[in-house]
Amino acid sequence: MKAVTWQGPRKMSVETVPDPTIQKPDDAIIEVTSTAICGSDLHLYEVMGPFMEPGDIVGHEPMGRVVEAGPNSGLSVGDRVVIPFQIACGSCFFCDRGLQTQCETTQVTETGMGAPLFGYSALYGQIPGGQAEYLRVPHADYGPIAVGDELEDHRYLFLSDVLPTAWQGVAYTGASAGDSLAVMGLGPIGQFVARIAAHQGMQVYAVEPEKERRDMAARHGVEVHDLSDDAVETIREATHGRGVDAVVDAVGMEAHGGAQGVMAKFAQLSAQYAPEKLGQSMMQNAGMDRLAALYSSIELVRRGGTISLSGVYGGQASPLPLLTLFDKQITVRQGQANVKRWVEQILPLVEDDADPLGVDDFVTHTLPLEDAPGAYETFQKKEDGCIKVVLKPQS
Repeated sequence: MKAVTWQGPRKMSVETVPDPTIQKPDDAIIEVTSTAICGSDLHLYEVMGPFMEPGDIVGHEPMGRVVEAGPNSGLSVGDRVVIPFQIACGSCFFCDRGLQTQCETTQVTETGMGAPLFGYSALYGQIPGGQAEYLRVPHADYGPIAVGDELEDHRYLFLSDVLPTAWQGVAYTGASAGDSLAVMGLGPIGQFVARIAAHQGMQVYAVEPEKERRDMAARHGVEVHDLSDDAVETIREATHGRGVDAVVDAVGMEAHGGAQGVMAKFAQLSAQYAPEKLGQSMMQNAGMDRLAALYSSIELVRRGGTISLSGVYGGQASPLPLLTLFDKQITVRQGQANVKRWVEQILPLVEDDADPLGVDDFVTHTLPLEDAPGAYETFQKKEDGCIKVVLKPQS
């Protein structure tokens, strides 16, 4: 089969690789009909190289049709399914509490991490990913989300990651109708964070440097601001001088701005070209994150407010202004999205003819799998108005 593989920093390649096979009774194989490039994939593209090996198959936002089903998978050939980005058992201590990303059965104990993720480095199990023609799905008796045949793929595809991640980001703020919420960054996650919060009746502000991304969010009732020196103060003035009730940081480790960001970017890039073990040690033990978005979130949120981190951070010693966090009594919540925890609430919205979350106004680029390397570059450079790329392996 054809698959998108990581070959080095900023180097993706579509290669012919062996077809996946059933390995355990609860496995299934799907033919991938749509698969997306995630903002988190860009971290692999440029930052997370020390935990990648040439030939690793990437991608964690797939959907498709079952073509082979293990006897304990609970699936049948022909079933149309969306695959959550994490692999969980559904019945352990953590899964029972809606914390599928911490699944006790599947935890990557070798690296001290939680549940394995499709196509996301040795840190998370080095599981072959979904930017491919076919995908082996472990624990298929629990993970896959069965969907109907009536709607196009793009209506369902983002149940794999983007929508649950954004939904959890909003839920973790504890904000509700009538509250104010700011979103730092309007990439794919930030777009849906803003729309979900607006759908739930909040006053939503967003800060984003790219005009195309601001324009997309503005179409969905979001008050948008350029990334400027006075953006935080302007939003603060609009919230009675206090700041917003909650902030969702949808940027993560590669935020722009600040002297600390320059140094962290240098450290990130240095780690990519260090010997493998040294690079891993740098990532695991140093302050590798560019924290401009988080610092702005701390400045923008009101006293007693909440910050929800949806953007991925990867450093172990990144400096935080603990005095400010303590003095302002700020609550911080974070973590990989627990996909199956939120799907029942989201599914009716993506199937609603009125499209209340604007899923039809999200994908900017639909391309064959062969075009993936160029799509990664375009997405990473924010060129051609690129906000969300969907790849079609069977085209």
